[in-house]
Amino acid sequence: MTTVNKELKNNVEKALEEIRPFLRGDGGDISLIEIDEETNIVKVQLEGACVGCSVNQMTLKSGVEMTIKKYAPQIQKVVNIES
Repeated sequence: MTTVNKELKNNVEKALEEIRPFLRGDGGDISLIEIDEETNIVKVQLEGACVGCSVNQMTLKSGVEMTIKKYAPQIQKVVNIES
């Protein structure tokens, strides 16, 4: 991961911590891969049961992206990186 504003990274991590219990409840998880401050895009990787789940794009948009934007309003988009 490139050097990222520490406060921004902390805010994104806080957002992920808030949603992890819901993902883990369904047998999944999420990892932060990268924050691109030039484009304000956060790259994450869905894990476990979330990988093959048909609702993962909805989860990404409505849950993950919304929560990250709550903590870090400058973020424009959250994308899932396939493993």
